[in-house]
Amino acid sequence: MGLRSFVEVSRDSHFPLENLPYGVFRPTSTAGGDGSPPAPRPGVAIGDFVLDLSVISAAGLFDGPILKDSPCFLQPSLNMFVGMGRPAWKEARLTLQRLLSAEDPTLSGNTSLREKSLLKMSEVEMLLPTVIGDYTDFFSSMHHAKNCGTIFRGPENPIPVNWFHLPIAYHGRASSVVISGTDIIRPRGQGYPTGKSPPYFGSTQKLDFELEMAAIVGPGNELGKSINVDEAADHIFGLVLMNDWSARDIQAWEYVPLGPFLGKSFGTTISPWIVTLDALEPFACDAPKQDPQPLPYLAESKHINYDIPLEVWIKPAGHEHPVIITRSNFNNLYWTLTQQLAHHTINGCNLRPGDLLGTGTISGPEAESFGCLLELTWNGQKPLNLIGAARKFLEDGDEVFFTACCKGKDYNVGFGSCTGKVLPAIP
Repeated sequence: MGLRSFVEVSRDSHFPLENLPYGVFRPTSTAGGDGSPPAPRPGVAIGDFVLDLSVISAAGLFDGPILKDSPCFLQPSLNMFVGMGRPAWKEARLTLQRLLSAEDPTLSGNTSLREKSLLKMSEVEMLLPTVIGDYTDFFSSMHHAKNCGTIFRGPENPIPVNWFHLPIAYHGRASSVVISGTDIIRPRGQGYPTGKSPPYFGSTQKLDFELEMAAIVGPGNELGKSINVDEAADHIFGLVLMNDWSARDIQAWEYVPLGPFLGKSFGTTISPWIVTLDALEPFACDAPKQDPQPLPYLAESKHINYDIPLEVWIKPAGHEHPVIITRSNFNNLYWTLTQQLAHHTINGCNLRPGDLLGTGTISGPEAESFGCLLELTWNGQKPLNLIGAARKFLEDGDEVFFTACCKGKDYNVGFGSCTGKVLPAIP
């Protein structure tokens, strides 16, 4: 039987007492004395409510040895808290589970404090949970790598040799990471020339989503010092859903020899709630066997993934209801989160609290589990039928929805959703 909270939590909720994901929000029902919007503050999700951690902190209810008198929950972002490390995260989790339990009267029995600290999700605006100083995007799904290689290079040798020896990645653009619900404007750029004509210039004709998840970095490392792969989990606060929107035609023309640029940097959407590794621990599973054996700095003693079912829905422009188009799972990743982080720092690169590490597109082995339209339509050769609307790639007005939820015997641990709508290019 799952834990019981005094806050009503439905059986199918993503946010029971076992989850308690962290986010940053501002109330929409109040304003400052000068009419300005309320300041952002950290919170955790419980059922259909958000617990305001700034109120809980100001009331002195974080009374453990690490968090007592700490200003970490009085900040407009989670950077200070995530940088404090696992002992602080565990202390906060135990404190919040106790305060929100059906047995403890500290919060449930204090009407004024309860009403002040618990807000309906419908009455808050969710913001980016951390200030993201840097964003790195990996390429860690073997099925995705194989499909992309087959599409562009043929089936003879679809995956380059180095892919099986290291987690490939590129440095993305942190300034264009946006919160779920933000509209995405169709980007413009150059595409492949036809014949002897100059390169095409205009709005992308191959706008795509990429089904990803991303790790939020906790404590970082000093410049010049690396993080051991067996200690890397202590540097990962938790996970969010991520849609790394892609302009496939722009990307295909520009990516040789230095990799993605304008085809990726126009927008990356993340979900608002960070689900901690502690909450995901019951859903840990074996990661795929790696062949060849990784080099010693990537050979981890606990080689694990997480069983996180993922779904993508699209609501075509002009239609009322979305259609599910793919089902994948986080456990399809070949390179684990900890291997990604360890590799990122092996050259001495310094990570910082709040940094974002994307997994790359998470595709499964079956056509129904491919993680982007490039694969699902085989680069437009096999259009999808979405309730009568044919799609090779995304059109203006289309809305994309990602969801993820771990299904337990007595409770779920979910991520909510990651959504975005495509708007026309700016002339």
